[in-house]
Amino acid sequence: MRKHRIRWQLMMYDALIFLFCALILLVVYPSNFDKLTPELILLNTAVGFICLMIFRLVLKIYEKIWRYAGPASYMALLISDFFACGSFLILRELFPFRTTLVRVTSMFALNLLLCIAARLFYQWIYQQRGSSRKIVQFFSSILKLITGVSFTAEEEKKDHRIKIAIIGAGSIGAMLAEELLQNPKATYEPVCFVDSDREKSGRELYGIPVLSSGDDLRSRFSGLKVQEVVFALPNVDNNRREELYKIYKSYGYKLKSYDYPTLNADESGRRHIHDFNIEDLLFRSSSHILDENTMNWYRGKNVLITGGGGSIGSELARQIAKCEPARLVILDVYENGAYDIQQELKSRYGVNLNLRVEIASVCDKEKIEKIFHDHTPDIVLHAAAHKHVPLMERNVCEAVSNNVFGTLNVVEACEKFHVKRFIMVSTDKAVNPTNVMGATKRMCEMIVQSRKGTVTSFSATRFGNVLGSNGSVIPLFKRQIANGGPVTITDQRIVRYFMTIPEASQLVMTSGAMAKNGELYVLDMGKPVKIVDLAENMIRLSGFEPGKDIKIIETGLRPGEKLYEELLIKSEELDKTSNNKIFVERDQPLSTEEIDGKLEILRAALATQSNRKVKEALMQVVPTYHNPDEVNSKAIEAEEMRIAAGA
Repeated sequence: MRKHRIRWQLMMYDALIFLFCALILLVVYPSNFDKLTPELILLNTAVGFICLMIFRLVLKIYEKIWRYAGPASYMALLISDFFACGSFLILRELFPFRTTLVRVTSMFALNLLLCIAARLFYQWIYQQRGSSRKIVQFFSSILKLITGVSFTAEEEKKDHRIKIAIIGAGSIGAMLAEELLQNPKATYEPVCFVDSDREKSGRELYGIPVLSSGDDLRSRFSGLKVQEVVFALPNVDNNRREELYKIYKSYGYKLKSYDYPTLNADESGRRHIHDFNIEDLLFRSSSHILDENTMNWYRGKNVLITGGGGSIGSELARQIAKCEPARLVILDVYENGAYDIQQELKSRYGVNLNLRVEIASVCDKEKIEKIFHDHTPDIVLHAAAHKHVPLMERNVCEAVSNNVFGTLNVVEACEKFHVKRFIMVSTDKAVNPTNVMGATKRMCEMIVQSRKGTVTSFSATRFGNVLGSNGSVIPLFKRQIANGGPVTITDQRIVRYFMTIPEASQLVMTSGAMAKNGELYVLDMGKPVKIVDLAENMIRLSGFEPGKDIKIIETGLRPGEKLYEELLIKSEELDKTSNNKIFVERDQPLSTEEIDGKLEILRAALATQSNRKVKEALMQVVPTYHNPDEVNSKAIEAEEMRIAAGA
């Protein structure tokens, strides 16, 4: 009812405007060409108004919310009035209205002008509350001089909105300002824009001044009482974004962002003002890799995920569930993680997802084969592995048993039960490994690459550190900062590649869909990041000063730890794929016989249950396995170290 009442009110206002225009042009306006009688004046007014309403109703002018109207709404109003005027002129020729062309077009033009002006004034009143308050404050100050009573003091007390400077006066910045101005309950009030475009400098956008990035911003911000700075720069180069972050952080303002929908928006893609988080501080663009063709490839298939309760495995489960598989099987030895993702998916999809959970170790060959027999998977995503470098240095037998022979069990089960596709999750630590974990993953890659000529298509996907994964450095830093420090890093020089959990899972899925047999896929992860820079930024993000409020201390490299990680064994041997973020490394695979020989060496060493002998055997079967001291001594020559230092 209220909606219809508003429509009739607007039509009534427009009717009054048209009557005013008719009065001016048909009664007051002098003319020597046509002398209109009262009857003709009423007839012209009635027919003109009917023409106007017909076309405005046809183009749904009164169904628009003029409070938020944009160019499209005003164009619709202009077009409707143009056709209304044209139709009236045609009727004028058919009936003796005795009105001149100038009088008719002037009446419709004046009416259109006043209707547009009324709507714009309504928008201005609604949107420019900041300007309106200034007008009220101006008159209130005059009244205060006369009466001695302040009429705005109480109103000012109620206005607790945070004053912000918006960095970027482009479409996204304008969108943010408009949204805040239109929302009376908004937490933030934009008081200025900052933009490097000189053509925008000194001008206004929604009544808000646009400052030049070359101005003395510190003093200008102080004069405008800026409290926080919001970045609205979705298309700015990452290097420039990092530079701006450091500049405004040095001013002492709290920084927020409105320009990372791919990383931080909800599933609708809606943008939000949010604190800079750790993904933002990497200053790299998130890669959305999954497309409709890849999702269709998984649709209707039986998919089994080993390690499905872990960080990567659970995200794979989420992504696969979106693809509407015939059945999704989560396999994990750790029941808590498997239970958590099971409950999450049940809550989200209910009976629409055929979900099964199996608790088993990949080391249990008989149990693995039974699970494969029962569920007949079409696709296996192998994410089960021990991954913590220091722990595996002390538990070499378990690392080889779980990572190498657990992977072998899954590979052989795939072949035995005619699985169509096997995709293994690997790591950059497998490239020229200096630790047990990396060496076991390299051995797994060699196993996968050697399995050619079977009914199953095998591939492996390699990526770097995953933000927020269990045991990663980010949650550790967060806990240390929350506890008041110190933040511990093993070495000031250490650098790493990073990516988000969704990126990692989508890479695995996409590479699996495009695999033929034996490929080793690598993601373009941008440039490596210095861990000490990451720690300093996280401390600042939490409102502290590194070295002053929270100290950063070195603890020394852990056993097997390398100063840098590599994504490729031989960077010159790299093939492009249809996805510009994914590459294939052309590594010469070993024969099945050679792999069997290496596995026998490892089995013999495992039989001794000696960590030392198993590690020696691992160094024997993985020829790229190097002593970490030897690699770290030459780290300064590595390209990854040079890139990170230049950043």
